[in-house]
Amino acid sequence: MFNDRIKQLREDRQIPQRKLAAAMDIDTASYCKIERGERRARKEHISIIAELLQADYEELLKLWLADQVTAVVADEKELSNDVLKIAKQNLQK
Repeated sequence: MFNDRIKQLREDRQIPQRKLAAAMDIDTASYCKIERGERRARKEHISIIAELLQADYEELLKLWLADQVTAVVADEKELSNDVLKIAKQNLQK
């Protein structure tokens, strides 16, 4: 989700991957892996990406967080809905 969105935004704005990689202080190969979903961006990268791509920080943060949660519960697919319901209840306390 996050990786697809940043790739779409970057292509729409015709910004080379190397420019984002340099701003994030990573090599271009690492940035490419983020766009392909093979590596996760760090939280501190989101503001850099949002600024360079002229994107909504909150939207990107939500997508990034959703990907983080998905990665954690992915191995427990049968339990994931129950886990997410419990997490939601915990957040409402």
